[in-house]
Amino acid sequence: MARTDYDAIVVGSGPNGLAAAITMQQKGLRVLLIEGKETIGGGLRTAEITLPGYRHDICSAIHPLAVSSPFFRQLPLEKYGLKFVQPPVCAAHPFDDGTVAALFRSVDETADRLGVDRQAYHSALSWLAKEWPEISADVLGPLTFPRNPFALARFGIQALRPASGFSKRFRSEQARGLWAGMAAHSMLPLSDLTTSAIGLVLMAAGHNYGWPIPVGGSQSIANALAAYFTESGGTIRTGCMIKNLDQLPSSKVILFDCTPKQLLDIAGDRFTSFYRRQLSRFRYGMGVFKVDWALSGPVPFRSEECRQAGTVHLGGTIKEIMHSESEIAAGRHPEKPFVLLAQQSVFDPCRVPLGKQAVWAYCHVPNGSENDMTAAIEHQVERFAPGFRDLILARSTMNTTEMNQYNPNYIGGDINGGRLDIGQLYSRPALRISPYRTSAKGIYICSSSTPPGGGVHGMCGYHAAQTALKDFFNLN
Repeated sequence: MARTDYDAIVVGSGPNGLAAAITMQQKGLRVLLIEGKETIGGGLRTAEITLPGYRHDICSAIHPLAVSSPFFRQLPLEKYGLKFVQPPVCAAHPFDDGTVAALFRSVDETADRLGVDRQAYHSALSWLAKEWPEISADVLGPLTFPRNPFALARFGIQALRPASGFSKRFRSEQARGLWAGMAAHSMLPLSDLTTSAIGLVLMAAGHNYGWPIPVGGSQSIANALAAYFTESGGTIRTGCMIKNLDQLPSSKVILFDCTPKQLLDIAGDRFTSFYRRQLSRFRYGMGVFKVDWALSGPVPFRSEECRQAGTVHLGGTIKEIMHSESEIAAGRHPEKPFVLLAQQSVFDPCRVPLGKQAVWAYCHVPNGSENDMTAAIEHQVERFAPGFRDLILARSTMNTTEMNQYNPNYIGGDINGGRLDIGQLYSRPALRISPYRTSAKGIYICSSSTPPGGGVHGMCGYHAAQTALKDFFNLN
């Protein structure tokens, strides 16, 4: 094979692009990582977008999957400045009657606070929390023969269920609401198959590793990964938005941390007509509308659990959350959307001026929605934290179009890299023997549009790089 400028080029520096680049570089290859923006990170960026001195996470904020990722856990990222802080409460879920359900690191503490559902919660989660370290690599990867087939099968049987059905094992509104908030991270109607999967994963990860916050912002994760990559000999080029393959130096393989839409635009003429049709049928999911606030003080939640939580789910009962997500799936905007709120600066005060707070929240909306959901989101916060609006010094909002402009991978505001339903759970982005190989020799896709899907875990990039190493370099 003729000498090339690089052995491998990775296009896109989100967590999966960084993971792919590191995996290739660890084998001693010549690897170039290209990023279209001036700063690396994709969804791992932090910036001052409201007032000077307030550092906000632009997309991802809380990282249970980053600290539980089988790939990231093998890297010495603490040597490159990455530190996490653990809120006392992983996630809290308040109700209108003043009660609250919460996810704690301890299964026992979580269950004990659920009253009549103590035993039901233990039955549902204690075994999974125990088995999670052994099965996480298989759950967060493509379909292969598992290391622990019995435990994985037990997980799979429950994960494939609709969240609405799984909730019936609980009797109290508190336990069912807590579960609904977890499952709603799937960005699907909770009556859909597979919606239990994300709820189980987030709870299992929380019980093992917490829901931690990276000190300084999510950008610090990207910075640590990049520092490890470059110290290992890799090269990063920023400010170079790739529109076609002719822009790239020569290489043996190219890995794209992008969704099918961009991949078709950049390299579609290299693919077979059948593969192009497969990619063109890829389905994107709900979008998000996001608000960042600069506050004069902490969010005045009624409950202590909410004040001690890094993440707060604002949606009330399971019935209300199910209605909200169903309305969005039908193309409508609910009056009371399910809101995911993170209050990172409560636990990481270096992000804000003394005594102030930077708070992050979003709700789901129909893909491509232009509606301004600011008032609806703030109403949901005020509902559980009276006086919240009085603390607002400044805000920054992003609708689905602005999310997509910020990151080309967020098609129509979809931050998951595509709808993660039963039809695209493992056959994303197309039904193939390997989801990471395209129909063109030497071109791979390594984004969240491949298994296991969205989240800051790097496993899509890791598995894609492993496939390329085996195909082209006889390495793995």
